[in-house]
Amino acid sequence: MRDSKIAEKQPVIKEIAELLDGAQSAVVVDYRGLTVEQDTQLRKQLREAGVVYKVFKNTMVRIAAEGTDFAQFDPYLEGPTALAVSKEDATAPARLLAKFAKTAPKLEIKGGVVEGTVYDAKGMAAIAMVPSREELLGRLFGSMQSPITNMARVLKQIAEKDAAPAEAAEAGAAE
Repeated sequence: MRDSKIAEKQPVIKEIAELLDGAQSAVVVDYRGLTVEQDTQLRKQLREAGVVYKVFKNTMVRIAAEGTDFAQFDPYLEGPTALAVSKEDATAPARLLAKFAKTAPKLEIKGGVVEGTVYDAKGMAAIAMVPSREELLGRLFGSMQSPITNMARVLKQIAEKDAAPAEAAEAGAAE
């Protein structure tokens, strides 16, 4: 009888293992108290950002995470648990969940693993403050572009200044 129950659970364990395989981060949350509307909105926001959000039994997550970096979030697998997993942006799950929790205080980030390191709720809050990769790149290019723009402006002013006496001399010669 026990073997048949384990066999029934293998597809779920395999699904979780595949979800965690190659993931940049996984955040464990307690979703108790969210309304259906809030849960639907949260799922939509996460999905749009490429984050997979699913509810799993803690035992299944423990078994699937065995032998991986994600086994480290075992202490956070208590009570109702949902996982938010990202394979592209390591900070996206924490950032989006923390932002959503501001409007839905019942959503609680328990902890998670980001790029192989385990963090508690406070650590995840700090990670949530890290801007997205795209935002960081935008800031980098903006800061690189500013000096170039300023230099171009100065060169243009020098060229205009040098051209002004020459134009005045030409105008005087034409009279």
